Amino acid sequence: MNCTPTPFSARDSVAEKLTALGESEQAYLLLTIQNAAQDENLIEGLYRQLDLASAAKLLNSLKLEKLGAWLGANAPARLQIRLMEAAKSSQHAAYQAFRVGLVRSGGLEKAYPKA
Repeated sequence: MNCTPTPFSARDSVAEKLTALGESEQAYLLLTIQNAAQDENLIEGLYRQLDLASAAKLLNSLKLEKLGAWLGANAPARLQIRLMEAAKSSQHAAYQAFRVGLVRSGGLEKAYPKA
């Protein structure tokens, strides 16, 4: 039997977890965040989730702010810059709401304090 390794989390799976962000989803995402090999899947899933939110008829900006604050508070230093790049990649209100939460978390300042 040939076993090929499957990725721990695919882009769409991560996007679904980011959208729901309940307790079980947070535990799953924390495992993904701690594994450096999953950084690409996490960032791609984040872009997918933000794209879906920007295409939705109703924008839930409070949920996106909460997502940004949670990711900013829990992501390690190696991801903080990439999260901010994702937040600044579009002028759409979904991305702006995510950026507000990310800035409020102070994750980037904790990871890279000013000299």
